[in-house]
Amino acid sequence: PPGLPPRRGPPGPPNRAALLQMQMRFDGLLGFPGGFVDRRYWSLEDGLNRVLGLGLGCVRLTEADYLCSHLTEGPHRVVAHFYARQLTLEELHTIEISAVHSRDHGLEVMGMVRVPLYTQKDRMGGLPNFLGNSFVGTAKFQLLFALKILNMVPEEKLAEAVAATSVQLSLLGYSKTGRAPG
Repeated sequence: PPGLPPRRGPPGPPNRAALLQMQMRFDGLLGFPGGFVDRRYWSLEDGLNRVLGLGLGCVRLTEADYLCSHLTEGPHRVVAHFYARQLTLEELHTIEISAVHSRDHGLEVMGMVRVPLYTQKDRMGGLPNFLGNSFVGTAKFQLLFALKILNMVPEEKLAEAVAATSVQLSLLGYSKTGRAPG
């Protein structure tokens, strides 16, 4: 409106074609959509599509969408498989809308979150601050791996964001794992 200073909010991603989506879980941790697949009854992709269908409804993954697997650490060892699919902006909007209406919304999943794929001029806002959040299991590794392997963030910028996050966490007294002192 006339007479008001221009809005000075955070900038949006410079490349609107590159968007990455995660979800806020019931336990306050960030993760990717998915779940446990019973391999006795399903192929990996069929089981994953069944789980995703319950939460998102309209995404179908194939072997071509596979990125990596690794064994998680801790007492409950799990093989975490990671898939990624390139979507149109319209498909992404459809997923965001259907996620709100899924049976898990508000119970297991608190909501979908777009990852900021930029760093603000202060060198902390955007991706560095996002990386300071708490992630479930292997989700942070999967996020960084996807950003690198899919060329969603230039490697130099990704390294800067990770370094800025590490500095910020150490200043707050957190360990490299993101755990609070004590």
